[in-house]
Amino acid sequence: MFAPPTQAQSMGPEEVVRNNIDTFMGELESRKDYYADNVDELKELVDENLENVADFRYIGASVMGSYFRNASPEQRRDFVAVFRQTLIDTYTRGLVTFDYDEIRVTDTQRAQRYDDQASVDMEIVANDGNVYPVSYSLRLSDGEWRVVNVIVNGINLGLTFRNQFDQAMRDNNRDYDAVIDNWSPAVGVDELEEGGDDA
Repeated sequence: MFAPPTQAQSMGPEEVVRNNIDTFMGELESRKDYYADNVDELKELVDENLENVADFRYIGASVMGSYFRNASPEQRRDFVAVFRQTLIDTYTRGLVTFDYDEIRVTDTQRAQRYDDQASVDMEIVANDGNVYPVSYSLRLSDGEWRVVNVIVNGINLGLTFRNQFDQAMRDNNRDYDAVIDNWSPAVGVDELEEGGDDA
């Protein structure tokens, strides 16, 4: 169903995202009503989808920011696992609650400024005709392009989560375990629809 590693290594960032979205949406659209009633199975599908394109360790370190350096290996690992589940839950909730007609990679893409970094622009077309821009940030790691951040309608999710982690650390007197155990950042669909200017 997904491209094997040898193919993934030869694909550019746009092709990686386009193939992943097309495959995922094909699976989702063919069983949309089923997944609406079986959210746990939708979460499994989202998890498989993200596994193929996201660099969770890099994202987790980025969200922890300056706190990453002083975290123990176990705390780093635990946070990546918790954060991954947060992304899966958030993505799944958005798919279930947001009324959209189409998710598509745009035909015109910006030129790459660096050999190991790229952005891929997408659009979510809502049922009411509104179009919401989405931009995936990718980096080249071990010969494969991996997503490391997403900007949805001007809201930089990586920056938003990093600010929430920083605030949680302040609120919990820099107790890593307390922050990880209680990690539950919220970025609502309404907030994403309203948009921002963190791009």
